[in-house]
Amino acid sequence: MLRAARHLVRLLGIARTLARHDALFPLDQLGVPPGITLLVRLLARGNREGRPGQRLAAALSDLGPSFVKFGQALSTRADLVGASLADDLGELRDRLPPFSTDAARATIAVELGKPLEELFANFSDTPVAAASIAQVHNAVSSDGQEVAVKVLRPGIEAAFRRDIDLFYWLAGLVERMQPDWRRLKPVELVTTFAETVAIEMDLRLEAAAASELAENFAGDATFRVPAVDWQRTGRRVLTLERIGGVPFGDREALLAAGHDLECVVENLFRAFLHQAFRDGFFHADLHPGNLFVDADDTILAVDFGIMGRLDKATRAFVADLLLAFVIGDYRRAAEVHFEAGYVAPSKSLETFTQACRSIGEPIFGRPSSEISIGRLLAQLFQITETFEMEMQPQLLLLQKTLMVIEGAARSLNPKANLWRIAEPVLTAWVGSAVAPETRLREGMESAGRFARQVPHLLDKAQQAASMVSDQGIRLHPDSARAIAAEQTSRRRPLQILVWIAVGLLVAVLVFGG
Repeated sequence: MLRAARHLVRLLGIARTLARHDALFPLDQLGVPPGITLLVRLLARGNREGRPGQRLAAALSDLGPSFVKFGQALSTRADLVGASLADDLGELRDRLPPFSTDAARATIAVELGKPLEELFANFSDTPVAAASIAQVHNAVSSDGQEVAVKVLRPGIEAAFRRDIDLFYWLAGLVERMQPDWRRLKPVELVTTFAETVAIEMDLRLEAAAASELAENFAGDATFRVPAVDWQRTGRRVLTLERIGGVPFGDREALLAAGHDLECVVENLFRAFLHQAFRDGFFHADLHPGNLFVDADDTILAVDFGIMGRLDKATRAFVADLLLAFVIGDYRRAAEVHFEAGYVAPSKSLETFTQACRSIGEPIFGRPSSEISIGRLLAQLFQITETFEMEMQPQLLLLQKTLMVIEGAARSLNPKANLWRIAEPVLTAWVGSAVAPETRLREGMESAGRFARQVPHLLDKAQQAASMVSDQGIRLHPDSARAIAAEQTSRRRPLQILVWIAVGLLVAVLVFGG
């Protein structure tokens, strides 16, 4: 009760902020009585400038770090908020006023257990970037290395805990008040968001993500990740090699520096495809602000707080799906949904094939440079409600990241043929994934895992077999007493029969062959 009262008071303040930006429409969609929203509108006059999504993005920025992050998470759920609103929320930039450098210095000293002067020969008084969770300072380490130091905001953990509890409460209300939205898994969305934020607020995990991504691209001259300074990294402090390069979003500067924009775009897109399909581990925040270009057209990436993972089955599904659309095989595009179990077998394959055709035909035959892979996936996800397909968060994150990368790529080279880059990578990956030697290796790995479990399984079987005697089943004395006590109050013949059946089955398995 206290929790509900606390959240209701908080909601009133949130509603007033939404009203000031004329962005109360989410409350209307959630079924909040019109009288309540009308009252809030009267209490706070709204500014009607801009599209609804732009007004909502401005309101979320005013509400603080948690809401900025949650708005960014919603931007990956076009199925939940609609394509137009998702696009506008995708423009939310994670920029907040910086906190004091003295607070940053104090955090570093406490977290790393040494005075800042022992760790860094030089530490900038002004941050070079400030976001909702942390800010970044340039520095020179005590051993002379130029580094970038990321420091968490003071008190940010408590602020996020409070807001995430509110988001869980709201998601539960949505599922109860709007049964049709349960398919969209609002509580699961909040869980995914909470997990993402938890990772972002432990900078050791971001360091590990950077290290893993760097390891995956060892020896690849087209994509590079800055090295982690583990001696100057902790839960609230992350120190990375400081990188140079031209900002990816500055087309004129790239041209002036003599970069081959076609090569730059190809390097970025191929690197992302390798991350998603070869490695199943991808940078999920590759907007231009996190990308730089080195002298030899190498892509340099920063900010590894948001990463995505795809298991092999999901990668196979997406690769098969995209290749089917490339050649216009809409039946195959439909079949992979059924094979993956994303669409119930009771649904019509023929009707789903027709739905895939409705997406593919308008783009089939158009110049490849005009086709967005991310938008194709978004359109496909939009039609899945008819077929009761449950949304897959990892697919939505992949789709949104693709949209961001495609936008960045085409800002440099509007005629970039991303399908030409994607097709050989997808084909090679699908071919290697189903190759006989791959299946054999995976089978041997599975057999190896089972073999390592055999001693443990045999021990368990022996324990179970020792419970079987000529007179029937011998139970541990504690178990026997518990069962006897239960039987005095209520006989449970079915349970006894089950125990006997299990015991006999174990005896047959162990001694029968």
